[in-house]
Amino acid sequence: MRASRHLASLATLVISLGASVAMAESLEGRWDASVTIRGTVIPFRLDLAGQGASFTGTLFNGDIPVTPTAAKFDNGTVTLNFEHYLTKIVAKVKDGQLQGTVAGRFGDQDRYISSNPFQAKRYVAPAQAAANVPTIDGYWEIPYNSPKGEKAWRFIVLQKGAEVSAAILRVDGDTGALTGTWQDTKFVLSHFDGSRPAVMEVTPTPDGTLEILQNGRVTNKLVAYRPEIARAKGLPEPANFMTHTTARDPNETFAFSFPDVNGKTLSNDDPKFKGKVVVAIITGTWCPNCHDEAQYLVPLYKKYRDQGLEIVALDFEEPEQQDQLKRVQAFVNKYGVEYTYLIAGAPVEMWEKVPQLINLNTWPATVFVGRDGKVRAIHAGFAAPASGEFNLELKQEFTSTIEKLLAEKVGDAQEVAQR
Repeated sequence: MRASRHLASLATLVISLGASVAMAESLEGRWDASVTIRGTVIPFRLDLAGQGASFTGTLFNGDIPVTPTAAKFDNGTVTLNFEHYLTKIVAKVKDGQLQGTVAGRFGDQDRYISSNPFQAKRYVAPAQAAANVPTIDGYWEIPYNSPKGEKAWRFIVLQKGAEVSAAILRVDGDTGALTGTWQDTKFVLSHFDGSRPAVMEVTPTPDGTLEILQNGRVTNKLVAYRPEIARAKGLPEPANFMTHTTARDPNETFAFSFPDVNGKTLSNDDPKFKGKVVVAIITGTWCPNCHDEAQYLVPLYKKYRDQGLEIVALDFEEPEQQDQLKRVQAFVNKYGVEYTYLIAGAPVEMWEKVPQLINLNTWPATVFVGRDGKVRAIHAGFAAPASGEFNLELKQEFTSTIEKLLAEKVGDAQEVAQR
């Protein structure tokens, strides 16, 4: 009798464990997910994989995977925590679908974290590719007067048949890769990688332009022109990243003095920086384009630090983030940041804390400082991989500037700065 009860209990346990494993396995694969923010439904790709301690979920910035800092699937609930963005997805399995919320800060107007509806269903491949798809591949320009003094934005499109990946490139940086397909009369694109949620409708018009609706709002309608058409119409060109921000006095030493994440104050006079080529980054972990730049700077620093390069981040965080620096710590750990990270203040204090730069209004801004401590170049914003050729140009520009400055001796740098 006891043996039969024992066997029955064991069988129940095996069935229970089997059901749990089956449930975990059933989540593996690609999902069509969406988050609804301020009434706009934003679709995005979500891949789930693994079981138990290895369970994870992946979001995508175009082809670039974005993984969480922590993930779990427990008692029918999926939790994906992107602490470096202060974003969290929590969803329960219900009738083969996922339903829950996405918590995060998703706009300049969102000072604090808000909770937004989330749902996901199994990905189903389209039955067939759309026919008669117009070609919009390549580079476009969008006339736009921004508060930062821009007169136009860039619009970069990569197209493969009915599938499109596109990004608007501003002087700050790009929107991330918005991906999607041709649907009836327009391309419907979207993006969410833990930040920058957006929907974009791109409609080719008979006159050869593109009409662009951002987040489905007619009031945000933009028009994109091919560059040659924009020049023929006398439309202004997009901002020059290297001349947008300038030094107040090129003969002035670029000075800074701020505490690091452990409270230790470091300045430009510290032996770590004296006589070195310094790349100073005006940044903030709330800024998606700053995340893009950090992922590029980490290997760049490893490549050149033994040759005399130092990178220092002058980080500006919201006041409510500065006590515990949770997002900063997660940011540094997620990207493996080994260069110096200093907490400079709140974003509104940027002009007070970095007074040596004129027209400093982009996040990020990258300041190249010679061995003599003088500003030699300033690059506004960061064009990430979604910006295509502009990302390649930026990398060439950064490396050539760094290598040129590293080749100079202190005396040579002083002579060049005085010219």
